[in-house]
Amino acid sequence: MTDQTEDIAALAKGGRTNVAGFILRLGARIPFLFIAGHMYGAALVGRFAIAVVVVEFAALIATLGLKRGLAQALSSTERPHNHVVFDALALALIASLIASAALFAFPQAMYPNSAIVGLDRFFPLIILAPALSDVSLAALAYRHDVKASVTARAVIEPWTLSIFAFLFSFFTHKDGLVLAYVASMVAALTASIVPLIRSYGVPHGWSPHVGQLWQMTRANTPLAGADALEWGSRNIDRLILGTLFAPSVVGIYYMAQQVASLPQKLKTSFDPILGPVVTQSLARGDLTAIARQVRQVAFWIIAAQLALAITASIPREGVMATIGPQFVSGAAPMVFLLFAEVFASTGAVSESALVYMARHRNLLISMTMLALQVALSFALILAIRAAGYGVTTQAAGAPVALMLVLLLTSFIKAGVLGRLLGASVSPMRWPLVWAACAGAAVGGAFTLLPPGWRWAQVSIGVAATLAAYLFVIWRYAFGPEDRALFSKMPRAEEATLPNEGGFIR
Repeated sequence: MTDQTEDIAALAKGGRTNVAGFILRLGARIPFLFIAGHMYGAALVGRFAIAVVVVEFAALIATLGLKRGLAQALSSTERPHNHVVFDALALALIASLIASAALFAFPQAMYPNSAIVGLDRFFPLIILAPALSDVSLAALAYRHDVKASVTARAVIEPWTLSIFAFLFSFFTHKDGLVLAYVASMVAALTASIVPLIRSYGVPHGWSPHVGQLWQMTRANTPLAGADALEWGSRNIDRLILGTLFAPSVVGIYYMAQQVASLPQKLKTSFDPILGPVVTQSLARGDLTAIARQVRQVAFWIIAAQLALAITASIPREGVMATIGPQFVSGAAPMVFLLFAEVFASTGAVSESALVYMARHRNLLISMTMLALQVALSFALILAIRAAGYGVTTQAAGAPVALMLVLLLTSFIKAGVLGRLLGASVSPMRWPLVWAACAGAAVGGAFTLLPPGWRWAQVSIGVAATLAAYLFVIWRYAFGPEDRALFSKMPRAEEATLPNEGGFIR
């Protein structure tokens, strides 16, 4: 089997595992949304959403880019791998403690529009759990162990969150969501550390070396910046809304964001396997293979995300109503956010290679796009407000800005990577457009049913829409490599390049 065939096989195997993980995550996230919406209400959910966005940002910074940088460090070292991994864990631990101390001293950063009471000040102590968990899972992904990531992130974490959110609602209503989040992060950390020790073993003779830790920090600074900027592009809208609107508005938007962010997990779940595959191709100097890998993974992600966006957009008000009647006004933001994820996929997958090949250029692009998103968000919200529209319509300015900026970012990053590799990385194929049209036509027909038949729109219309979309995708867009995602292992004779004429130039 050739290197390129093995790479696609590894991506397909990781993809199958992560699609299963995505389904498990979806099944666990829905109970949490229902519990949070019905048992806590929009105001408490909004307050929780703003605090979590600050804590998760601090945890991301505390990983110091090691979620992606660790694979490169392991592939280019002669030291024992468990020593390198524990260097990375030590770095993340130190950074986490610094971040926790800063937020403990200034808790207003987490609660900008409400008083600090109860356990609020102690919430940032949990930062070390997601940071150490991310580094541990990155180390396991280097050895193509994606199962651990699926178990920790798609099973343990979301189900713990849902169960404890329900239990705490009876005992401490105000702090229930925060305590449930803490419990889920601790459980996920445990589920990450245990397989790490089993895989890498105890690092006998290891001790942290300040010089080596500093070198690793400097080397990963551009990666840390790229991670922070990508994360910021998906979460800065929540902070913007928190400065302009009441917590209840943020809570409604947060719920729409949670529904819409489920498709994003398809992309992030490929990161653990895509990073090591790209770095190994770089080590071989095989640029053509990298272009092929980026095209392949981006197509898989877009095809799945577009299906979810179209099917969820049709019964959008019904989807949000299941969370709670007060969240129905989040239907329009949910649609914008769903299509934002579709537009973001190409740029996000391209970045998986750019962070290794053009770190500083990628960082500059991300910084510029984030600044544009912030400016455009404020401009749209204030323009809608000046036109006299209500609060709900004003808040929709944030997801519209996000959608437009992510589309522009994908064009730019795919173009830069294509020039570096000397080959197109565009995943777009005309059958994607045909499938979207087919699904939209079928779904649109069901929206014409009278109000008394609204049940058919959800129960039958969604299934018919998805069936029409999948038929066109499978019949006209999927080639042998695409079907490898659904088989145990692609045969060598199937590992050929996709039909170049099928891509939109």
